[in-house]
Amino acid sequence: MPTLLITRPEADAAPLIRRLDALGIDSVAAPLLDIEYLEGPELDVETVQAMLLTSANGARALAKRTERRDIPCLAVGDATAQTATELGFLSVSSAGGDVDDLAKLAAQKCNPKGGVLLHAAGSVSAGDLAAMLEPQGYKVWREMLYEARTATELPPEAVEAIRDGVVDGAVLYSPRTAAHFRHLLSAAELDDHMGALTLFALSKNVLEAAGEGWEDVIVAEQPDQESLLEAVRSCYG
Repeated sequence: MPTLLITRPEADAAPLIRRLDALGIDSVAAPLLDIEYLEGPELDVETVQAMLLTSANGARALAKRTERRDIPCLAVGDATAQTATELGFLSVSSAGGDVDDLAKLAAQKCNPKGGVLLHAAGSVSAGDLAAMLEPQGYKVWREMLYEARTATELPPEAVEAIRDGVVDGAVLYSPRTAAHFRHLLSAAELDDHMGALTLFALSKNVLEAAGEGWEDVIVAEQPDQESLLEAVRSCYG
């Protein structure tokens, strides 16, 4: 039975591990980011026409800071959209891609004169929605609702599994975590073990950040979790 290293934050890793288990694939959790939701007052969203969600953690953080569930949510991808729906938001649309696709979706669905677009952001966000949308007349309110802190080392069980040859591959979702994973591998003196690992990358940008030296590299056809899972399924049959 193949075993994959899952680098997602804890809340995102759990459902992914369950999906992989259903495919007959074991997992070793090695979260590269620790998410802290920021405390604060209820957000004043009276003038907001839509919420922009660039991650599932953004959806979770937003749900903690407003009781409103009637304002439309535009999500970067299907996994983020599903999280928003599960949190009770009533109108959720998925861009099915990356932040560029989300900006295009916002331009299609929203009116520049219809109110503010609230971006539920983290301490680090891919892309700049304000720079993409404000030249088109939109007003973007970027509110940092959570912090994503990078892990200082790989978990001991992950180090042991890689060193013992238990792990067959690693699943990486963002350029930031891909580059950090390489850094932590080197810190744990595991560079020589990369040649036995298959990289499953969400996008070409992730692949570039992950660098060379892998046994094999597989990039999802589309930058979303379902495509990435399909890549894993196709690899292991």
